[in-house]
Amino acid sequence: MADVQFDANAVRTALDTIKDPETGRSVVAMGQVSDISVSGGQVSLTLGLTTHSAPLWDDTIADTKQLLESKFPQATKVTVNHKVYDRRPEKIGEIGLTAKSVIAVGSGKGGVGKSTVASAIAYGLQRAGSVVGLVDADVYGPSIPQLLGVQQRPEIINNRIQPIEKDGLRVMSMGFLVPPGEAVVWRGPMLHGAITQFLRDTDWGDLDYLVIDMPPGTGDIALTLSQLLPLSGSVIVCTPQEVALLDAVKAIAMFRKVNIPILGMVENMSGFICPDNGKRYDIFGSGGAKQRAAEMDVPFLGEIPINVGIRVSGDKGQMSSVFEDETTAPCLQQLIQQLAKNLSTKVMEDPPLPNLTVL
Repeated sequence: MADVQFDANAVRTALDTIKDPETGRSVVAMGQVSDISVSGGQVSLTLGLTTHSAPLWDDTIADTKQLLESKFPQATKVTVNHKVYDRRPEKIGEIGLTAKSVIAVGSGKGGVGKSTVASAIAYGLQRAGSVVGLVDADVYGPSIPQLLGVQQRPEIINNRIQPIEKDGLRVMSMGFLVPPGEAVVWRGPMLHGAITQFLRDTDWGDLDYLVIDMPPGTGDIALTLSQLLPLSGSVIVCTPQEVALLDAVKAIAMFRKVNIPILGMVENMSGFICPDNGKRYDIFGSGGAKQRAAEMDVPFLGEIPINVGIRVSGDKGQMSSVFEDETTAPCLQQLIQQLAKNLSTKVMEDPPLPNLTVL
């Protein structure tokens, strides 16, 4: 049988099946493939991927290389280079926020490490190469300032609140505006106004992701958010024991009721790895969130063990350092990658946008 045609045009045609993780459209159709060269059995090309897809860059490049190797067995070497493809976010919702994905991190109850997970997700996306903002919408008990080690008040420039920048993150929290130890005693309308102001009047700039640390429980913040802007989805944080899972189920029901997709569940405090002997102790049980996620047809993002390093990093306001911990970092990196995959899958399943213009 004759060899499959092997030239630049054939390579470009083969790559038409590779989908951009952000839009779900062909990378060829979107003009994200360039510099195709076929010479002496070697093929090379440059693939443009956006910073929104940063957690999936390696996977997409590997898939592209594997496709070409299988399509063209006569190729002796396949090289896929990468460059950042610039696609600016459009304004979303009535408030005009410019972000590609908005992710709410919630829980059915307090004390399950929701804020810790929210900050870890934000840092993980930022470390991968994405542009990330973090909103602390837990107005009654803002934890993000402590976890990130930020206490200063934000500036106002041209009637726009300037988010605090820490370790590459753009951050806004009620904790920046209220003196330490002072309680926030507000009714629903005031909460709605504060969250609206955080989103509408803060100069976020162009974001790939905006991560929102929700208040615990099933209050009206989720309803406020669903009215203000289209959320890409939500992440539910819980611990393994049954009493926490019961509340997590309620949180899932709340998000579904306001038509916010569930991107996945995270089982936090899933086992304790003893630093002295390396043994695992399931203090709160194990696997409960994964089992409940399967029962409710919700994706499972992963487990995060109880780790002294996480507690120390949070107490010191150095949450970025959790990605340097050899026990915790692999769990968090897997969580971030799975979250990005679930977002990408959701995009692939949605109908493509009509008349999309290549920038």
